[in-house]
Amino acid sequence: MSRKDELFLLSIFMATADPETIPEELVEKEAYSVWAIPPDEVVTRLKKLMEGLRAEFGGPQFEPHATVVKAISLTPEDALNKFRSACEGLKAFNATIDRLATGTCLYLLIHPTTELAEACSHCSGHFGYKRSTHLTENEMKKAEERANILDDSLSGLSFPITRLALYKTDPEDKTLKSWEKIAECSLQPK
Repeated sequence: MSRKDELFLLSIFMATADPETIPEELVEKEAYSVWAIPPDEVVTRLKKLMEGLRAEFGGPQFEPHATVVKAISLTPEDALNKFRSACEGLKAFNATIDRLATGTCLYLLIHPTTELAEACSHCSGHFGYKRSTHLTENEMKKAEERANILDDSLSGLSFPITRLALYKTDPEDKTLKSWEKIAECSLQPK
């Protein structure tokens, strides 16, 4: 969404009603998540792996990311304000892949570091969390085995996280086609 579109949408809302007079339960909320975005060369490599997994196991297409803040129900304005506030003063950090792992889905386990924990803690101070499940345990085990065949050299891969993105992520949309990037911020250099 461009800055011009934001101003247009806000001006219509302000012209139709005083926000203080709209009961909170009537303000439409949607699910938003904050993602750490790997560098472009890592995204390209991960997309190739994801395409190989989708070819064998199916599943939705989405952008490679590390979830910093899980889906939380907010108004569009509140989500954007919280995201901008969370990005203020946040510094870039390094991420290192430990291994493939399973949980609510197949994912790459990022080695926990102080700077990663601080970035997540900083952002979670502005947002809340909720969980979702994607694959069965048996499907995740098979997908983990297949991912290791498709790219067995991901363990130990290190890369900088220099961008965060705010995504609208409807947990009811199992196709993920409605997932939409709302905003992106560049983190301050280390």
